[in-house]
Amino acid sequence: MTINLIVIGKLKEDYLRNACAEYIKRLSRYCTFELHELDECRLGDSPSEKEILSALKKEGEQIKRFAKGFIIPMCIEGKMLSSPQLSAKMSEAAVSGHSTITFIIGSSFGLDSEIKQMGSLRLSMSPMTFPHQLARVMLLEQIYRSFQIAEGGKYHK
Repeated sequence: MTINLIVIGKLKEDYLRNACAEYIKRLSRYCTFELHELDECRLGDSPSEKEILSALKKEGEQIKRFAKGFIIPMCIEGKMLSSPQLSAKMSEAAVSGHSTITFIIGSSFGLDSEIKQMGSLRLSMSPMTFPHQLARVMLLEQIYRSFQIAEGGKYHK
């Protein structure tokens, strides 16, 4: 199994990079992990709707180069799943012949609608708003938890 994580933007804070590195290390026991950090389109302080859509389109073109397999875009309008439900979805994807699961985290403005449409499953973490960079850590933790649940590990209680 390959877990492919596509993200727009780079992590700036060391503590977030360290947290991600820890979960990536833990995931190495279960899968091959690929991370694609893509450039964010820079916008001014008060971008117009047209500027935002144009930036999302450009970011979407970058994303398409790396998206493969069972694609899961992270978006506010996505489905909210419990940890066991996410684990089951990942297992179902593997059993149905997908050797790669691709998670996509867009910029702070979200994802282009075309990328969302590519998704096999649109996923939302919560109706709450989190710092964009923290979402990566949270997602990696949930992917690790999903593998632990699937193997009956003690991490998930």
